[in-house]
Amino acid sequence: MNSSATQPTQNKADAYEKALDYLYSFINFERKKQDRYMASKLDHTRPRRLLDALGTPYGRFPAIHIAGTKGKGSVAAICAFTLRAAGYTVGLYTSPHLQEFRERIRILTLDDADGRIPKTAFTQQINKICALEADFPDITWFEILTAIAFLHFADSGVDIAVVEVGLGGRLDATNVLTPLVSVITRLSLDHTTLLGNKLRQIAYEKGGIIKPGIPVISANQEPEAMQE
Repeated sequence: MNSSATQPTQNKADAYEKALDYLYSFINFERKKQDRYMASKLDHTRPRRLLDALGTPYGRFPAIHIAGTKGKGSVAAICAFTLRAAGYTVGLYTSPHLQEFRERIRILTLDDADGRIPKTAFTQQINKICALEADFPDITWFEILTAIAFLHFADSGVDIAVVEVGLGGRLDATNVLTPLVSVITRLSLDHTTLLGNKLRQIAYEKGGIIKPGIPVISANQEPEAMQE
């Protein structure tokens, strides 16, 4: 009797672990060399096409979009928890995680300050993407993870999402957003083998989240970064 009672939980855990294994089978450009990133099959239109095929979840919630080198995770957390304290239901998408993978995708409410995506929801969302895999060859790890986050936020009806860029900004999967505001934290040399070894190159990539007509808040930057 006890074994049958625990079986559903075990099945859910197994399904979640299999979903994680599936996700990690895809290319992660944060761990690849520059030539694989810059001359790869990375297609900046693919995240939008994938998300559109999934029902355009990025268009179903307002967002704050945060890029930068230093402090973007802290800024994201401050924004999210301030909005939570004001009574909003807030999606929070950050990376990397500290202890457990699901920390990357959270929904904060007054009743729940942790709010990490349930294992069942993670598995359900990744199954939707798996069904489309053949239509999106060379899809990346972060594109899939971003789709999971945006689907979860949209399906959960968040009032607003706070979204941290994964890598760079211009080509990042999160850059499908048309946010309420774009935020750029302090810039410095970071991921130089991927984004360039000069501050102006970093600024070009990070500044790629800036969109016409959308307010931008930026930390004080070095003159070289501001010129770009």
